[in-house]
Amino acid sequence: MKRDGNSDVATGQARNHETELEAAERRIASLRPCGAAKLAGMERSFHDLLEAVGEDPERQGLVKTPCRAARAFEFLTNGYRQSLDAVVNEAIFDSDASEIVLVKDIELYSMCEHHLLPFVGKAHVAYIPNGKVIGLSKVARIVDMFARRLQIQENLTIQVADALMKTLHPTGVAVVIEAKHLCMMMRGVEKQNSVMKTSCLLGSFKEDGRTRSEFLALLA
Repeated sequence: MKRDGNSDVATGQARNHETELEAAERRIASLRPCGAAKLAGMERSFHDLLEAVGEDPERQGLVKTPCRAARAFEFLTNGYRQSLDAVVNEAIFDSDASEIVLVKDIELYSMCEHHLLPFVGKAHVAYIPNGKVIGLSKVARIVDMFARRLQIQENLTIQVADALMKTLHPTGVAVVIEAKHLCMMMRGVEKQNSVMKTSCLLGSFKEDGRTRSEFLALLA
């Protein structure tokens, strides 16, 4: 279908006038929903993969590998089959708190969508309440929901921030993720000590230098 240049311009202009809450809600809504994992199909694929690399899928050590791998992959991608509302489960509470709430060092395990290899690290998630706070464990569960998908770290960081913005309507949200990527440790450039750091700052963390500095100081 031919794209309408005028409609693209209009869409861009509309997005330029979005609030950060509206932008977060739009990005969260655009994430592709996913149905149940097709275990039988994955088993066949892993069986074929073993054959393709020159192995014998029927030998003792590998005969159950396609089944195990399919179930492992189902678990590692179960974030596709979770919804933000179900994860939060109404654990939102009234509060007069108005300073930074920070949850540091949330371990995360995700899968690089380019090479299907893991990246492993930790997330630091902060928000400034605007009359509401969220149950502590829900912050970690939100990280897991988006990490257990095929991802790139840049998008994962934004999605966690957007989810908190959509759920709480806080004054601001800040997310920093640092991780090691096996796709550049086990293959390619084979650099073992490189750590990737990404951030997403929304609301007062983005607009107010003092708030941003306080957040960064809390991470130190």
